[in-house]
Amino acid sequence: MKDSVYKSYEELPLFLNARTVAQVLGVSASSSYELMHQQNFPSLKIGNRIVVPKERFVQWVEQNTSVGNDECSDS
Repeated sequence: MKDSVYKSYEELPLFLNARTVAQVLGVSASSSYELMHQQNFPSLKIGNRIVVPKERFVQWVEQNTSVGNDECSDS
């Protein structure tokens, strides 16, 4: 896994492209493109570009993190 170059959500641009999503999540660019094409991911198509609004991305991370923690709990 790659290290994120961003240390907080405040450092992110208003709209994230595939490269930025990859950097934040610490995944490859191809993985971020695949993620951005999933139906439940908050992407926005503008012409030929796909971008992700920063606030929606943060919400998506928080929502999916809590689901992952619930599934992995030992209780």
